[in-house]
Amino acid sequence: MEISGFQRLIENIYYERDSRRGLAGTQMWFAEEVGELTRALRRGQQQELAGEFADVLAWLATLASISGIDLEAVATAKYAEGCPRCRGTPCVCD
Repeated sequence: MEISGFQRLIENIYYERDSRRGLAGTQMWFAEEVGELTRALRRGQQQELAGEFADVLAWLATLASISGIDLEAVATAKYAEGCPRCRGTPCVCD
């Protein structure tokens, strides 16, 4: 699945509820999920990592949708030519 397809999937599942909650409330849920991912990474909880990464991606997609942002388009525009600063792939910035 491509990023745009995933973003549409998450919109179909959650957009109505998340948009009613609003950007600020949804961002708080996103921050909580990032915290859960951070905790799993720090503790080396391999079994939890896949689910936490998926949750963070889903909440990020929701935030982008509420904000009117196409994640695939903006990510491609920013990183298609490599590092946005040095244009290197891999990055050669100091």
